[in-house]
Parts: sequence; C-alpha cells; structure tokens
Amino acid sequence: MESDFDSLSRSEAINKLGELTADRNRLADSIRVPWPLLAGFGAVAAWWVGAAATTSPGENFEPPATSGLAFAIIFVIAYLIQRETGIRFKRMGSRAVLAMVGILFGCFTLFSVSLGLVSFGMQWAVSFTSVVAFALTTWLTAVAYRSAAETLRRG
Repeated sequence: MESDFDSLSRSEAINKLGELTADRNRLADSIRVPWPLLAGFGAVAAWWVGAAATTSPGENFEPPATSGLAFAIIFVIAYLIQRETGIRFKRMGSRAVLAMVGILFGCFTLFSVSLGLVSFGMQWAVSFTSVVAFALTTWLTAVAYRSAAETLRRG
C-alpha cells in the first residue's frame, strides 16, 4: 500500500522513487502540443482584436459586446485541451505565467492600435493587427503549454 513505508528498505525506496521519476519523464515526453486547439486561442484573440473595426472610437465608445463570448470560448478551449491530453495542469511555471501576461498585454495593445486605425478611417488595416494577434497568441500559448509540461516533468 502507498502508506506502508515500514516494510521498504532504503534501496527499495530509492528504486521506487526512480521509477516514479521515470514515469513522470515518460508522461512529459509523451505530451504533444495540441496545435489546432492552441490556434483556437489565437483565433479568439484575432476575432476580439478585429472587433475594433466595428466600433466607433471616441467619446461614445462602447466595447464590443462579444467580449463575454470570447472569454466563454477560451474556457471551452481550455477544457478541450485538458480532455484531449488527459492532464490537468495544477502548476504552470513562471515562464507560462509570463507568456499569459504577454498575451494579455499584446492583445490589449493590438486592440488599442486597432481602435486608433479605425479612428483614422483605416478599418482595412485592422486585418493586419488581427493576424498579429493570432500569431502572437498562438505562439505564446504554445510557450505556456510547453512550460506547463516541463513543470509536470519536474514535479
């Protein structure tokens, strides 16, 4: 039994810990990055940044009504990643936290740039900020995912 430590010798305990470490490493090595789902995060970011094209920036600015739906979709994608991999990450690691902060900062910055473009009558240019939001978010979610997998390896 797991709690029966009295019957194990020192060498047996070291051997069992080695087996657990090998299992953890094997699990971390078997994790594949679910690119379609991570691209889903990027698509949500691009959609949100692109929503600036339908707003009227200025004194009577109303944020896009689809922001709540975007957050709901993010939670669904996170659930699907957990379901596909079968792993629930309890800790992400500092690199993953920095990547998430980068996503938030990048998307808010790109949304602001998009609002500026719309205010100058350049709605067509918002497509470029949307593409950048897609690429940035997809890349940074992959960084966060890999960081979480490395944290899983280390325990």
